[in-house]
Amino acid sequence: MTTFFSTDADLHFSDSDGKPMADNTEQFRWIVLIKENLEILFANESNVFVAGDLLWYPVKSRLISPVAPDTMVVLGRPKGRRGSYKQWQEDNIAPQVVWEILSPSNNAEEMERKLEFYQTYGVEEYYQYDPDRYELKGWQRQGEQLLPIAQIDGWTSPRLGIRFAVGNHELVIYRPDGRQFLSPVELEQRAEQERQRAEQAEQQLQDMQALLQQYRDRFGELDS
Repeated sequence: MTTFFSTDADLHFSDSDGKPMADNTEQFRWIVLIKENLEILFANESNVFVAGDLLWYPVKSRLISPVAPDTMVVLGRPKGRRGSYKQWQEDNIAPQVVWEILSPSNNAEEMERKLEFYQTYGVEEYYQYDPDRYELKGWQRQGEQLLPIAQIDGWTSPRLGIRFAVGNHELVIYRPDGRQFLSPVELEQRAEQERQRAEQAEQQLQDMQALLQQYRDRFGELDS
């Protein structure tokens, strides 16, 4: 059964900030790739909530403007439909890991405000990727601060177990089992390749069984 998180008393906290999810196709591609692969990674974990472009209200106050991370992961909260992430409805658990995918419209002042927001409200790992410059940055919580990760190439997320590689220009992300994050199209292509290999293996098995039967028939005739 799908869980939907909402209470009538909180309806004055809007579920939309009026901003588009992405400014261009490349930014959107990366948001989808990261969010959907994390969904796959935690598909069997009922208490891991993954969302993309969802407003996060850290406190029940209209004086604090919410932020919508491009992707966020909340360990310890159930999957389910949400119009926004109102932390007071979620056992006061903040997203532990967030991503921002940059576009030309982002500026240094805006990103500094987001870093301050994530630092203030408890994010443990923050990753920022610029697909135009192939530049990945990361921050990890140390006490009350989010401090830059000095060596991001080859870094493994302590919370998620995924690994980042940026040595060949474009970012590559690997699951804990070593498999690469792939786009939905690439995942479908891989599934089709696996299906074809399974069919070929089945055909080879049938061919071998037919040859074995011919062998038995032949030597059975000789024995008679």
